[in-house]
Amino acid sequence: MNGDYEIVYRLLLGTLLGGIIGFERQTHGRPAGFRTQLLVCVACVLLMLISDHYYSLNATGAGGAGYVRFDPTRIAAGAMTGVGFLGAGVILKTGLSIQGLTTAACIWIVAAIGLAIGAGQYVAGISGFLITFFSLWVLRTVEARIPRLTYKYITLVTDESGDEEAVTALFEKKGFEISMMNYEIEFSRKEKTFLFRVSSRKDIPVKDIMESTSRLGFVRQLKIKG
Repeated sequence: MNGDYEIVYRLLLGTLLGGIIGFERQTHGRPAGFRTQLLVCVACVLLMLISDHYYSLNATGAGGAGYVRFDPTRIAAGAMTGVGFLGAGVILKTGLSIQGLTTAACIWIVAAIGLAIGAGQYVAGISGFLITFFSLWVLRTVEARIPRLTYKYITLVTDESGDEEAVTALFEKKGFEISMMNYEIEFSRKEKTFLFRVSSRKDIPVKDIMESTSRLGFVRQLKIKG
C-alpha cells in the first residue's frame, strides 16, 4: 500500500507532465489546453492510485473476511473509455477539413501517462511523456516540410456551351491533377454543372483559380472547397 508521501509525489509528477503537454497545446490555441490536459493527467493518476489501493487489499487480505474482491483494473479501463468521449468533444469538422485530432490524441496519451505514474511505472510514464513532447514540438517542423497533396473540390456552373476540355485543360495548366469529375445537365435552364476533385503538390491560391476560371466566357458560377 502506498504511503502518503508516495501518493503526493505521484500526483505532483502527473500534474507536472500533464501541465507541460497542456502548455504546448495552449500556446498553439487548441481547445483542450493547459488546465484540461493537467486535470486529465491528475485524474488518471488518482484513479490508478485507487485501483492500486484495492489491489493491495486483495493481495494482502487487509480488507478482512467480508471484503468483496473485484478486478481493480476496471477503474483504469473505465478512465480510458471516459477520456475517449472527452477527446471526441475537441474534434471539429469545418467544411471538408477535420481539426482537433492531434489534441484528442494528446488527451488520450496524457491519460495513459497519468495511469502509468499512478501505478508507479515512472520509466514508462516519463518515457511516454518525452515521446509525446518530442512529437508535438520537434516533429511539427518535420511534418511541415513533408510534401503532400492538397485537395480541392470545385463546382463549376456553365451555360449550355460549357466545354469540358477547356475546363480540364485550364486546371491541368495550373498544375492540378483531376482525380474525379462528374457533371449534370439542366435542360430547362440550359446549364451544365461540373463537379471536380483536383489535387496538387503545391498550394495554389484560390484567387488565382477564380481569376483564371472567370476568363472562360461560359462560366456562370464557381464554388471552391478544400
